[in-house]
Formats: sequence, structure tokens, C-alpha cells
Amino acid sequence: MPDVVIVGAGPAGLTAAAELAPHFGAGRVLVLDREPAAGGIPRHSDHTGYGIRDLKRVVTGPAYARTLVERARVAGADIRTEATVTGWSGERSLDVTTPSGRLRVDARAVVLATGARERPRSARLIPGDRPAGVYTTGQLQNAVHVHHREVGRRAVVVGAELVSWSAVLTLREAGCRTVLMTTEYGTPDAYAAFHVPGRALLEGPVATGTRITRIIGHGRLEAVEVEETATGRRRTVACDTLILTGSWIPDHELARTAGLDLDPGTKGPLVDTALRTSRPGVFAAGNLLHAVDTADIAALDGKHVARHVRLWLDGHEPHETAVPIVADAPFRWVAPGLLRVGDPAPPRDRLLLWTERLVRVPRVTVRQDGRLLNRRVIPWPAAPGRVFRIPWNLLRNVDPKGGPIRIGL
Repeated sequence: MPDVVIVGAGPAGLTAAAELAPHFGAGRVLVLDREPAAGGIPRHSDHTGYGIRDLKRVVTGPAYARTLVERARVAGADIRTEATVTGWSGERSLDVTTPSGRLRVDARAVVLATGARERPRSARLIPGDRPAGVYTTGQLQNAVHVHHREVGRRAVVVGAELVSWSAVLTLREAGCRTVLMTTEYGTPDAYAAFHVPGRALLEGPVATGTRITRIIGHGRLEAVEVEETATGRRRTVACDTLILTGSWIPDHELARTAGLDLDPGTKGPLVDTALRTSRPGVFAAGNLLHAVDTADIAALDGKHVARHVRLWLDGHEPHETAVPIVADAPFRWVAPGLLRVGDPAPPRDRLLLWTERLVRVPRVTVRQDGRLLNRRVIPWPAAPGRVFRIPWNLLRNVDPKGGPIRIGL
């Protein structure tokens, strides 16, 4: 029986494994992943920009994935791929299906690091025909970088956030022109550092305040219908490839089947600042909790959760009282969502929020039991399509035994 089993071999899971394994011995930390190779989404992203915060250097996605896998293995973690966790047999027991058969894995602690996925066309309810040529970013990168397949020649990209520019880079490598990027928001969702140079890769505009209302094509995609949301005016854009980026949802099936408390905003497990879930000995980390942030932020979640897994296994019991941290408009969610007496700051001393609209100069407020506890101007914008981070010390005056903590503008 392993001491710790980690579900998911992406940045969060691998970093947690690398931190935990030296303390338990070879093979006592088990990492399970359903993919044929470990490394998570970065192994499909054949461009640079990974590793800034955790590795302190900039590398490509595949190089980043290889580094994290090697670190975990050298530390003594047992990484098993093509191992799909299908359910629970007990509080910390997992049912696993592998090519060699089914097995049950019992552990003293479980870390869920299953990440997030983009919503496909069906979940976005885009009407029209059902032709070939419609991808999510993950499907595109898998086809191009892993299987070296061709896509089309003219692409429309839905979304204008970080992952959208990653899709544009992949399309360019595949010899496919991006003729339009469309977003429902009034401004591009990505950081200016990505948006400004990224415009040079496009052969068409970034159409803000627009949405795809119809997919056209029999057999192969021929065009999409684009609507200006403010006026209702529609036009048809010829293309043979459509990339649906962003619109993330956590891979939370295991959390749901375990009956863990879910955060109504993030749709992932509800956790406290130590990343504990509602089931003792079960933790969660990475983009399962905040869909979606950068890979290095997920990796630092893994480092943070490892420390608290060790404390729990050493007999540390958290305080029973947990105060909810609630996001008020225009924020959709805040993570972590619970504060306990005596608990540490969250990973990187930051709370993560998601906004529904652009606020260029956000004045963040913290309220509890009808009282204004803090108000601070944050010197960076809150923008839809990317995580908004605020310092943890904004909560320094809250009562951990009081009512819900509300964060808004």
C-alpha cells in the first residue's frame, strides 16, 4: 500500500510527487495517469513560455513536462501511465483500470490533480452542421504535436486568452492561417505581453464583442456565422478549421463520485487554504481548483499541498470550523474557498478570482458580517479570460470564527 496516491501526472501532481517521495522512500508515492505518457497538457504545447515561476527559467512545454517527470522519478515516485481511476472503493481507496487488468489502490492520503478541460462544441451549444475540422485546443495540439497530422488552411479561433494564442502558434506550425479570432468580451482576454506580439501572427482581426452562432459545412467545415452581440448583425466567414479555446471546466468526476463538497463557482472541490477537501486525507491541487491558470502556478500548488499532506500524515488535525470565502459580483469564483482557524496562507500567498467583466483599476473590498474590513486598489486589471490574483493579507482582519468572508469591488 502506498503512503500517498496522486491522481494526475500534470504539473501539480508531478510536483507534489517530487516533494513527497523523498520523505517516504522509493515507490511509496504513486502517481496514476490515464494518458500514455506523463507530463499533462504541457507535453502537447510545443512552444516556449513554461517554467517561469517554478523552474526559474523559460522552456518549451515538452521540455517542461520532461523536467517535471524526471524530478518526480529521481525523487522516488512511482509513475504509472495508462492507469485510469474509475471510482472509489473506500475513503482513500481507488479503483483503477490498466491494460493489464483492474486493481484497487489503498493509500493513507490521496491528492486529486486531474486538471481541467475545455468545453467542446456540444457543451457550448453552438448550432449548425457537424462537419470535420472542429477542435478544442487540446485536440489540436495533440493532433499536430503528438501525431503530426495536418489540419486545414484557414482557421477561426474562438477566444482571445492565453490558450487561444497557444492555439494560433500551433496552427501556424501546421501551416494553417488564423483569419479571425473572436471573443464575446469587449477586450482581448490575454495579457498585453501576449496579445500585442500575438497580433503579428494573425492574418485577420481580433473581433471583440462577437460570438459564433452557426457552424456550416457537410463533411468538412466550410464557414462559420459570426454575430456582433451588441447589434445582432451577422456575417459569414469562410474557414475549414474552427478552434474552440478556453471556457474551462475542472475534470471533477472523481471528486463528484466521492461525494466531496464542490465549489458552486469553480465547479471543482471546495478546499481550504491547505488544499484539504471535505473528506479527511483527500486533498486537491492545480487547475482542478482554478480552471484555468498557468502550468507553473499549478506546479506551485503541488508543492504547497505536499507540505500539508505530510502534516496530515504526521497526525495534524485541522480545526473543525471553516469560514466560507465568497466571491461577489463581478467575480464568478474565488479559490481557495474556506478559511480555518490556525491555517496557513494559500499557495503563493494569493487568492485567485475570476471576473465576468474588465475592471482596469480594481478596488477590492473584503466584508464580513456586514462590516467593511479592507479596501485596496490593486495595481493590475481584473480581466475576463484570465485569473485575477490578490494578496492574502487583504484578509488579515477577518474573524476566522465569524460569518462568510465576501470579496467584491
